[in-house]
Amino acid sequence: MRTEQNGPADDGRRNDDVNVTRPASSGRSPLTPRGTKYWKSGDIPLIGPDILGHILTAVADVGLVISDTGKILSVLVNPAFGDRGRFEALDGSDVADSLNSESRIKFAKRLAAFLTGEGDVRPIEVNHTGTGGRRELPVRYSFHRIGTAGAILLLGRDLRPVAEMQQQLVSAQMALERDYEAHRDYEMRFRVLLDNAPGGVLMMTMQTGLVTEANPAAADLFGKPRDVILGQPMLALFDARQGANLIDRLTTQALSGTLAPVPVDLKGREQTVLLRPTIFRAAGERILLCHIETRETVEPSGDSLDQNLRGLYAQGPDSIVFAGADGDILSANDSFLNLIGAAHDVSVRGQPLPDMLQRGFVDFKVMTENANQTGRLRAYATRIAGDYGSPRDVEVAVTRFQADHAPVYAFVIREVGAGDGGRGEPRDDGLGSVKELVGSATLKDIVSETTNVVEKMCIETAIALTMNNRVAAAEMLGLSRQSLYVKLRKFGLIDRETND
Repeated sequence: MRTEQNGPADDGRRNDDVNVTRPASSGRSPLTPRGTKYWKSGDIPLIGPDILGHILTAVADVGLVISDTGKILSVLVNPAFGDRGRFEALDGSDVADSLNSESRIKFAKRLAAFLTGEGDVRPIEVNHTGTGGRRELPVRYSFHRIGTAGAILLLGRDLRPVAEMQQQLVSAQMALERDYEAHRDYEMRFRVLLDNAPGGVLMMTMQTGLVTEANPAAADLFGKPRDVILGQPMLALFDARQGANLIDRLTTQALSGTLAPVPVDLKGREQTVLLRPTIFRAAGERILLCHIETRETVEPSGDSLDQNLRGLYAQGPDSIVFAGADGDILSANDSFLNLIGAAHDVSVRGQPLPDMLQRGFVDFKVMTENANQTGRLRAYATRIAGDYGSPRDVEVAVTRFQADHAPVYAFVIREVGAGDGGRGEPRDDGLGSVKELVGSATLKDIVSETTNVVEKMCIETAIALTMNNRVAAAEMLGLSRQSLYVKLRKFGLIDRETND
């Protein structure tokens, strides 16, 4: 609709680009055919074509002025628009020539509806064909009449950011669907495993102490429906006299990594069950998993080797340590923890055993090499100490065996008292003769003789500790093999049976 705006007396121009009219005498602005108000006269100034072009490109990515036949009369492109060259090349051509086949039909129908004045014409989304290796460009156009006769203004918005966001949403939705299906699959497997477990299984959240999962076997054992057990405090299922420190006992046992169960009495029933706890973390919460066994299912026979060895390991007076070929401790019993002054086996598991021996890796190498040759070493004298305790004299027996295709060494360590006397130690030969030299020889001669005696005693001790292994003895003494053989000849020890 073309309206007038009164200007100065010497300028009677019409502004065909802006719908502006003179206000009615009643003071109210008249309405357009669409029900919107005209601007009041004087609200805005006359807008120059260059300024209007800047305004249009600021509110849209591209502006096309077309004729009623669809021919492009003028092109306005936002300076920030990346594909401005694509549209600037369309000036003077037909809009339909730049659209794909599907968009041409849509555009022709919408343009015809706009020209016939069939009410408000909704914006249209079309795809411009790609040229020169470019992809199709989706654009949303809105239709606007302008003052020039038959001219139509199309204001377009680039839909690529919207399309990319839609694609991301679709991808995210598909990923969520896949995760949901995987979750359902894992949930089904978990339920099947839980329901078909041979013994009772309970899961408890450490923060709340409430039971979160229970299988049918556990429900039968407690004599309650599964729905009743879920959500109950775990301590309510067992005897109250043992409930005060039950969680602490289970936690300690789970962290220790041992397989020994925790016996506990059921509440209101004359029955004792065995709980084997495991702690893990899921969704930021610590979960306590308990396998429940009855004594009838695990009661061993009187001569069960497995149970007897477990009892010896747990309650025996000798220290027992299992270590790998690299010297790292795999497990240790309480007697070993008492020997080195450790609080818990967790603190020593994975620690190098050679660091606790008097001669470090030399001792460990001598013991393991002898065990590799014969399968076992009966007695090896050394000293052992923890981080804070004083060294103690011990005798070590070593056994080598295979476990899961890897060698494992079992060290049975027995502390040697002051009156036991070390095995394999050299006799105190020579010290008496040195004393007899006092008064009959100079101090210099006595010191020289004493040096020879001490040197011979050290070599004999190293040979005895290494089971006559000359390589290990040389390493223990800090000598080369050649130097050791020279000293062996000097003291008449070369004829001993070697074990190189």
